[in-house]
Order: sequence, then structure tokens, then C-alpha cells
Amino acid sequence: MIEYGVFIVLGVFSGLIAGLLGIGGGLVVVPILLILFPLIGLQDTGSLVHLAIGTSLATIMFSSLASIYTHHKHGGVLWPLFTKIAPGIILGSALGASVAHYLPGDILKKIFGVLEIILAINMAFGKQPAANRNLPGTIGLNGLGLGVGAVGSIMGMGGGALTTPFFMWCNVAARNAIATSAAIGLPTALAGAAGYVITGWNAPNLPAWSLGYIYLPALLGIVIPSLFFAPIGANLTHKLPAKTLKRVFAVVLVVFGINMLVH
Repeated sequence: MIEYGVFIVLGVFSGLIAGLLGIGGGLVVVPILLILFPLIGLQDTGSLVHLAIGTSLATIMFSSLASIYTHHKHGGVLWPLFTKIAPGIILGSALGASVAHYLPGDILKKIFGVLEIILAINMAFGKQPAANRNLPGTIGLNGLGLGVGAVGSIMGMGGGALTTPFFMWCNVAARNAIATSAAIGLPTALAGAAGYVITGWNAPNLPAWSLGYIYLPALLGIVIPSLFFAPIGANLTHKLPAKTLKRVFAVVLVVFGINMLVH
């Protein structure tokens, strides 16, 4: 039962970082689920990584809704930017889920670990952007969305870990970058989770209470607290120093990234 309680703690943490940093929580949820699943008796039949990723995307659907509402109240979400990037995000997320179905779990873990470490380094030591750098046009943003959606869906994250630093690199204010990335997490998670349900629907040897590659007990345990804590994180975004928060979270990402690579 202690392991199931960890789902709730994980929901608190993922909700906070989803609202605080606009990154969906998947970078933490996936590696922790891969630790917890064997502890609650789920056998690794080659699909546990897919199950963790699909479940992570499903949790992001709910936490992003809660954080979007709060960010919108603060006027942080740049909706014109969201509408330009969303079509590519949706298509990329659906394609990413289809590709992930055919990738072995060990390969997915290595990719995830490397990506976490790269993102952590960028988050901690990202340089100030050139003053004259601006966002690309609609076609460029759709192309960006396609790539972000695919990577986010394959890795089980909302894509904010990719879009937030990119937006800031293009001189979007940090709080607007975080808020808009939180909004982008919703279409990424919706399309990606739907893809994991479809591709995992007839997958063999999935545990009871699975909906495709989504494990419902973990989803429920994570989602309920995340709905309450995502707005808290979103409110903190507008009060706490973003630089310090990013560096603390970068350390967490490095630890999880190394764990994914060596186990």
C-alpha cells in the first residue's frame, strides 16, 4: 500500500512542477513509475516503459488543464502563439505514439535518460538570447510543433521542457514562455495519450486495469492531487525567481537521467 501512496505524492510533485515550470511533469513521472511498477507486482513483459509513458501523458491532460486556467487568469498564456503551434503539436504527438509502440523499452529508456540530461544542462546554464532574436513565422512554428509533439509523445512529457527554453531563446518573457508551454502540454497529452490507448489496445500481457498503455490505478492516484497542486505551482510562477527554480529542477533531472541510463 505504501507504493500506492507514492502515486499520490508523485501527483503532488508533478502538479507543482507542471504549474511552476510549464513542463507537464512527465520528466519525473516516467522514471518514478518505472521504479514503482515492479514494486506493486507488475511484471516487465517488455511493455512497462510504454505503460509508464502512456500513463504519464494521461496525467498531463488533467494537470495541464488546471495550470492553464491559473496561468490564463494571470494573463500569461500567449494564445496567438498557441494557435500557431498547436496543429503541428497534435500531428507530431499522434505520430510519436505510433513510433514509440515499435521501439523496445530499453531503447526508450536510454533516449529518455539522454534527453533529461541535455534538458537539465540547458535549463541550468542556458545563455541569454540575442536581443534581436524573434519567434519564427507560422510555418516554422508548425514545424517546431511537429517535432516537439513527436518527442513529447515518445518520451511521455507535455513538451514544455522543449518549448519553454526555445521561447525564452526567442526573447519571450519567462513567465509567458512557461504559461504558454503549459497550454501546449494539453494537445500534446491528448493526442499522445489517445495514441498510446490505440497502439496498446491489443498489446499482450498488460496488467489488469490497463487501458491500452495507460495504467488506470496510477493515473487516478496521480491526477487527483495534481489537480489541486498545479494551480498552486502556476501561482508560484508569478512570485518566485525562475532562475533558482530552474537550477534546482535541473539537478533533479540529472539524477533521474543517470538512473534511466544505468538501470
